[in-house]
Order: sequence, then C-alpha cells, then structure tokens
Amino acid sequence: MLFIMPTDKTAIFDSHFHIITPGFPLFSNQGFTPDFFTTSDYLDRVKNYDLLGGAVISGSFQRNDHTYLMDALKNLGKNFVGVIQLPPDTSDEKILALNEHGVRAVRFNLKRGGSISAATIKDFAQRVYDLANWHVELYVDSANLAPLENTLLTLPSVSIDHLGLSQSGLKLLLSLAEKGVRVKATGFGRLDFNPSNAIKDLYQANPICLMFGSDLPSTRAPRPFRDEDVTLIKNALDETGANQVLWQNAKAFYFHQNERIGS
Repeated sequence: MLFIMPTDKTAIFDSHFHIITPGFPLFSNQGFTPDFFTTSDYLDRVKNYDLLGGAVISGSFQRNDHTYLMDALKNLGKNFVGVIQLPPDTSDEKILALNEHGVRAVRFNLKRGGSISAATIKDFAQRVYDLANWHVELYVDSANLAPLENTLLTLPSVSIDHLGLSQSGLKLLLSLAEKGVRVKATGFGRLDFNPSNAIKDLYQANPICLMFGSDLPSTRAPRPFRDEDVTLIKNALDETGANQVLWQNAKAFYFHQNERIGS
C-alpha cells in the first residue's frame, strides 16, 4: 500500500468517523436516528488537513448493515477501510468477502448496543483475526472494563474507542495500553475529563497505542469534533509523538496488522 507523505498541512489518518448516506438502512437506537452525513460532507469538513486515509466506523444506528459501508469505501478510495458490526455466527465466507471490499475490523458497541459475553468476544475476535487478520474495536466505558480485563489481554488485536470515556476508568485503561491494547484519541466532546493529560500518560505508557480520529459527525456527543482537538494533541506531545498519534499509529494498525498484544 503506497501512501503519499504529509504536505505542509497537518497530516491525519482518521481512525474513527461515520458516514450516514440517504437510501441505506438506518435503525433508531434508544430513540435516536442520526442526520445524514455523506462522504462529500466528510471530505469537505476535513479539507484543510492532509488526509492520508481513515476508517469508516459502523454505528449502532446501522446495526449489521454493510451496504452503506461498501458504497462509502468505493467513494472514498483505497486508503480507507471499514469497521463493521457483525453477529458472531457470521460465516467465514462472508467475512472473507467483506475483507475483499476493505473491511478490516469488527466492532462491539457495549455502550449502546446491548450485551455480549466475554467468551463470545474472545472466540469471535480470534476467528476473524485468524481468518482475515482483522482486529476488534470496543465502544465501552472504561469504568466498566474490569470484568473484561483478562479477556482483552488474550485477544490478538484490539482497540478501545474515545479514550475510554470516563475518568474513573483511566487507571485501568493505562494498564491495558501498557500491555498492548490500542486506544483511540477520539470523541473529546464525550469525555468527563480533559484529554490532554491522558494523552500524555498513554503515550508515555505505549507510544504506539494512541490513534487519532475525528469522530465526525459526532452523533449524540455533547459537543462535536473541533479543529482545536487536533491542536490539543499537537500541544500535548512533541512533533514525533504528535505525528505518531495523528497518523502513523493508525496507518500501521489498519494496513499492517502484525503486532499481537504482549509481543
């Protein structure tokens, strides 16, 4: 995979954003249905960045639909991948077909999507990794991570959304990051803490763990993504660290998934 190197614009690899396109299935979740946010809307919003690629994330309001994702990836181009929600009984054939279309991970939405057992997550995570080199992404409040800690440390490859959301879970999140769990520096408007110190601490614990994402269009967030969120990352770290968080770590994670937890 060939990537164009950064220009004088701030370079980003957007590890977390949503596309919501008219004409594709949407499902009300907890009484919420999002406004549309097309690939054109997304590209216009990030036009002032040197956009090296990104990951389109399936939201709870899209359930297991993948038709919108295939359309979005076709429009965005080869440097973009998809993260999809799938039932654990999905066939090997379907997983491999989705992989051919650019899907690179499966997401479990434990914050808004209901319950699933730790054993199911573990078994499915291992299967998709062995089959297609996919990782697992979790939308979960870090305050609720303790029962999943041992499971997460056995997974071959995993990331946690939105800095874990809660101040009360940061200590455990830091411990997981030290052991190889990836963490998305996304959704700052969703947090109950200032992300600057958390970014510094997580980067110090594991320089490859943090991955920037815009979280656009920031559905249900108390405040949406702002350009100041990128500036916050640049101010929290030195230039080398900021580049790792803003694009290098996520690019490597989504396109060169060869590092296991604890390796």
